[in-house]
Amino acid sequence: MPAKAAGRRRQGVSGSPGGKAKQAKAGSKKRDEDASTEVGDGLGDLAARVLVKSPDQLELTEAELKQEFTRTLTADNPHAPQNIVRFSFKEGGYKLVDYMDQTAIHFSLNGNMVPKDSDEGRRQSIRSNIEAEKAPVETSVETSEEAETKDKEHTGDTEAAGEGEGEATVEASKTAEAAEAEEPPAPKVPEKKIPNQFNFIERASMTPINPLRERGCQSEPIPRKNFSANVNQWDIYDVYVEELQKMEKAKEKEKSKPQTIKIEEEKRGGRKLSHVEPLHIEPITRVARAAKIAERMVTLNAFDDIAQDFKYFEDASDEFRGQQGTLLPLWNFQYEKTKKLEVTAISWNPKYKDLFAVGYGSYDFMKQGHGMVLLYSLKNPSFPEYVFSSNSGVMCLDFNSEHPHLVAVGFYDGNVATYNLRKATSQPTHKSSAGSGKHTEPVWQVKWQKDDMDNNSNFFSVSSDGRIVSWTLVKNELVHMDVIKLSVEGRMQGPEGLQLQSLGSGTSFDFHKKIDYLFLVGTEEGKIYKCSKNYSSQFLDVFEAHHMAVDTISWNPYHLQVFISCSSDWTVKIWDHTIKTPMFVFDLSCAVGDVAWSPYSSTVFAAVTTDGKAHVFDLNINKYEPLCSQLVVTRKKNKTTHIQFNPVYPIIIVGDERGLITSLKLSPNLRKMPKEKKGQEVKKGPEVEMAKLEKLLSLVREPESKEEK
Repeated sequence: MPAKAAGRRRQGVSGSPGGKAKQAKAGSKKRDEDASTEVGDGLGDLAARVLVKSPDQLELTEAELKQEFTRTLTADNPHAPQNIVRFSFKEGGYKLVDYMDQTAIHFSLNGNMVPKDSDEGRRQSIRSNIEAEKAPVETSVETSEEAETKDKEHTGDTEAAGEGEGEATVEASKTAEAAEAEEPPAPKVPEKKIPNQFNFIERASMTPINPLRERGCQSEPIPRKNFSANVNQWDIYDVYVEELQKMEKAKEKEKSKPQTIKIEEEKRGGRKLSHVEPLHIEPITRVARAAKIAERMVTLNAFDDIAQDFKYFEDASDEFRGQQGTLLPLWNFQYEKTKKLEVTAISWNPKYKDLFAVGYGSYDFMKQGHGMVLLYSLKNPSFPEYVFSSNSGVMCLDFNSEHPHLVAVGFYDGNVATYNLRKATSQPTHKSSAGSGKHTEPVWQVKWQKDDMDNNSNFFSVSSDGRIVSWTLVKNELVHMDVIKLSVEGRMQGPEGLQLQSLGSGTSFDFHKKIDYLFLVGTEEGKIYKCSKNYSSQFLDVFEAHHMAVDTISWNPYHLQVFISCSSDWTVKIWDHTIKTPMFVFDLSCAVGDVAWSPYSSTVFAAVTTDGKAHVFDLNINKYEPLCSQLVVTRKKNKTTHIQFNPVYPIIIVGDERGLITSLKLSPNLRKMPKEKKGQEVKKGPEVEMAKLEKLLSLVREPESKEEK
């Protein structure tokens, strides 16, 4: 029953005041329509009259108003660097970083939230539920006084709005109050905020980790083999018998060969090694090559400053000397056993450009003794590569151009010999004797020739006995043949009125570079004979060259008609073999010991005099005086004897009477080449060098040709 009464009460309250409310709404709606009509009419009139503009508004045309401006926004950071370089361990170098982080952080905050799914989040949620169950349930039931206060507040508000609406509001509040009295609201559980038990901040650091490097080497495993055997007394006996037989055979071989090789006393760092080694010992030969390489490395470090000068130094002061040049001293080659011997011959190896041979003996008839042949290398100036001793003094030597390991040597006692560098022996492989046609006077020069038709090596020798002999290497023998005898005009008065033919004393000779049969011979009388292999008793021509002995004759390596000669009469002369008078004559004011053409220019030659000086000429620059005259030997009573150009490097070597070999480097002024002109290529080669010398000779020949006309 009470529920039905309440329902009726709700119907009545909602029914009677509802009609009044509808009437009030209809009246207010009518008033609003009238007011809006009046305001709208006023705005329309104002818009038609005035156009409102901003004071700073731009005035644009229709085209400018229709123009569209497109702007593209990118996420790239304009302040990010673009040239970061990092080291790449993979490629072993610095590389440009292609990708850069474009993120720009404007605000960052470390949070303290704990995820619900984590262990800590579960523990905190369980702990909060337990606390909520223990806490008393709080209800929010409103008292009647609070309800009345609220009704009064609502009543005051409705009175200000209108009387009709106020009645409806009062009825609605009464209905709500009755409903609350009948059905109480459900209790509310407050939501508790879960606090973070820990001040957790996530931190991380990245440090560059250098990649590990490994080095390893792999070698072939040592071969292994499993061996097993049964040995009895008879097997042991057989092994001993075989060993005794081998020892007997070795003794027989030793008897047939020389038993020992004498190793020269070597002074290495104040220590002398002097002993005798048997032939059959192999360890020395195994260590020899490694020891030679180690010795060269030590000497290279010891003479490093000289090696640097040899390779790189160029005398800059030549620019202020005009045409003059200098000689820079390099290495000195000295052997302890040759200090009392004179340097009698020098020859460069045609294949190994750093190797040269030196002959030692004496030019004094009263001081004759033993001789030596030493082979030095520029790679090891402290000690010779090969050492050969002889009972007689060495007067001359020469390398074979086709077989660089063969060296021909002439001795003071008239013998000739050949040494083979490939054989480990200090004895000559071939040597002449009294029964095989040796010379009766000192051999002053030897020269190799091309192999004969049977491919046998052969060389020529000249001696003071007036014979020029050809020597052919046939197996283990030297076969000789007299090519020509140097005769002098007129006959000598012998005993009992006999007329004896006098022979010329040959001192030097040289073969033509192109014509095989043509050669020149210089004599002690100062004459030069032009000879041919085809004629043994006749000369093609005779030159009255010098007043004293002709020490050296040499054909020009480029010009086929020109040769040079020097003598003890202080002169050096340049000849054309078709003309009997010299083309150039140079007086050096002292006896000339040796002269040599340069391998790089047809107009450059060098000479040494007995006063210890070396002279270098270049006819293309100065036809009257040397470009360089420099003292090479500093000791008193010492004379220079021989000089030679290196075929490749810009150096010369000079020998003296004390057994010392001095190497000197030519300054740039002494080896000038044709200057390069802009837009033109410089011509090089034998033809250019030949034309250069021919041009100089034509200047000398012109007066003679005019006189003949």
